[in-house]
Amino acid sequence: MYSIYKMADFPVPIAATDLVLPQFKAAVHAGFPSPAADYAHKRVDLNDYLLRNREASFLFKVRGESMTGVGIYDGDTLIVDRSMTPVHNHIVLAIIDGAFTIKRLYMRDGVTKLVAENPAFAPICLTDGQELRVWGVATFNLGHLLRR
Repeated sequence: MYSIYKMADFPVPIAATDLVLPQFKAAVHAGFPSPAADYAHKRVDLNDYLLRNREASFLFKVRGESMTGVGIYDGDTLIVDRSMTPVHNHIVLAIIDGAFTIKRLYMRDGVTKLVAENPAFAPICLTDGQELRVWGVATFNLGHLLRR
């Protein structure tokens, strides 16, 4: 038996607006404060760091506990890129029999399965008649940034 993550009903496209913040030339010291505003160097677009392909990147909210071993927790938001070709060991957003799940892709010696990163969950080994589609590859977990 396996567990299917309940994902958002629809992928959420990432807005085309830039996420731009100033980057300062001066180093930040851990001691006496420095007026760093005088050293503004350039602006950094966070999309350049978080997205591999803006047009093919979507946000998904995670429900469930089967990927906690790799730091993906219930309530986290993942960036998923549809343009990437999934390969062995990628964390993928897959569709099995019409339901979304996030798992590690295993593809070796003619065997394809989806593996949870929590020992409480069994791997998903496809049986005759089951349909597996890899919707995209998870590229970043925003939950790491948002967790307090």
